[in-house]
Amino acid sequence: MDKDALAASAQRHALPWVIVGLVAILALGGGVAWYFLREKPIAVSVALVEQARAANATMDTGPVLNASGYVVARRISTPSSKITAQVKAVFVEEGMSVKEGDVLAVLDDTTPRRQLALAESQVIAARKGVNEFDVRLKEARRTLERNASLYEQKLISESALDASRADVNALEAKLSLTRSQVEVALRSVDVAAQGVDDTTIRAPFSGVVVSKDAQPGEMISPISAGGGFTRTGICTLVDMDSLEIEVDVNEAFINRVVADQRVEATLDAYPDWRIPAHVISIVPTADRQKATVKVRIGFDAKDTRILPDMGIQVQFMDAPKLEGATAQTGPGAPIVSIQAVTNIHGQDYVYVVKDETVERRAIRLGPVLGGRAQILAGLQPGETIVIKPPAELTDGAKITINPDTGKQ
Repeated sequence: MDKDALAASAQRHALPWVIVGLVAILALGGGVAWYFLREKPIAVSVALVEQARAANATMDTGPVLNASGYVVARRISTPSSKITAQVKAVFVEEGMSVKEGDVLAVLDDTTPRRQLALAESQVIAARKGVNEFDVRLKEARRTLERNASLYEQKLISESALDASRADVNALEAKLSLTRSQVEVALRSVDVAAQGVDDTTIRAPFSGVVVSKDAQPGEMISPISAGGGFTRTGICTLVDMDSLEIEVDVNEAFINRVVADQRVEATLDAYPDWRIPAHVISIVPTADRQKATVKVRIGFDAKDTRILPDMGIQVQFMDAPKLEGATAQTGPGAPIVSIQAVTNIHGQDYVYVVKDETVERRAIRLGPVLGGRAQILAGLQPGETIVIKPPAELTDGAKITINPDTGKQ
C-alpha cells in the first residue's frame, strides 16, 4: 500500500510538467508551421497598358481588296465671263492661291461703260419729261378751274369746258407714262451697271490655280465660238480641301466594300508613303461596259503632296466589327498583350497591380491582332497589369515583380 501511494503521489506531481512540455512542443510546432506555411509573395512579370495609335487604332486585320484610281477634286471650276469681250488683264498664274472673291481677270469694259452712260442719260431725260408734264398738268388744272367758273356764269360754252377737262386727262396720262419711263430707265441703268461688273471675273471659291487658260488680248466668251480663237475660261481653279480618291471596283467584289471602311492608299509618286483614308460612299450605279462600280474615298488628313489627277493604289482593309464597342475604341484605346488575359467561366480578366498586391478585374475584350488585344472596357492606358499570371495568383494576392522584367 505504501508503494502504491508513493507511485500515485509521484504521478500527481509529474502531470503538470508533462502538460507544460506538451504545450511547449505544440507552440514550437505551430511556429515552425507558420514559418513554412506563411503566405509568400508570388513573383510575376508586369507590363504597362499601352495606348492605341491612330495608325493601328482600328486593329485592321489586313487588306481584303486592292484597286487603283486617281485623285480628283470635288470642287473644280473654270471661271469664265458672262459676256463676250476681249481680255484686258489676267492677275493669276499656275500654283497661285486665291480667296473667294479675288479678282482673276478684267475684260475690256469700253462698250459696257458706254451702255451704262446711255442708260443714265435716259434716266435724266425721262425725269425732265416728268417735270415738264407736271408743270403742264398744273397749268391745265388751273385752266379747268377758270373755265368751270366761266361756264357757271354762262360766259363759255360746254364744249370749251369739255376741252379743258380733256387736256387735264391727257396730261395726267402722259405724266404717268413718263414716270413709268423713268422706272424703266433706272432698270436699264442696273442692267448696264451689271454689264460693267461682269467685265471683272472673280474667284467663285478659295483654291489653287492649276492652269492659266487665257492671255491679255484674247477674246473670251461664255460659249465656244469655234475655230479655237475664243477662250471659254480664264483659268482652272481647284479647292485642294475637296481632294478625294475615285476608284473603279469590279462589281464581283463590291460586296467587300462598305461605307466608312478603312483604306490604305499609296500614291504612284510616293510608293513608300502609306496614306490613311476611308470610304466615303459607293456610287449607286454600275458601268455596264466595264462591269465596275465607282467608289469615293476620302483622305483622313490633307497634305500638299497630294495633287489632282495623281495615280493612286488603294487597299481596302478588313476591320472586324466591334459589337457593343464603347468610347474606348479608336485612337487612345487600351492595348495589352493577349498573354495578360485570363478567362474564367467565360469572363475575361486581367490582374491589375495595386502597390504590392493585385486586383482581378473583369474586362471586355476587343479584336486581337498579332498577340495584342484591344480592351473595350475595364482598363485605362498607363495601368500596370500582370503578364502570364501564375495559376496560384488570386484576387488580393501579394506579389513581387520579377527584376528581369519590371514594367515593360
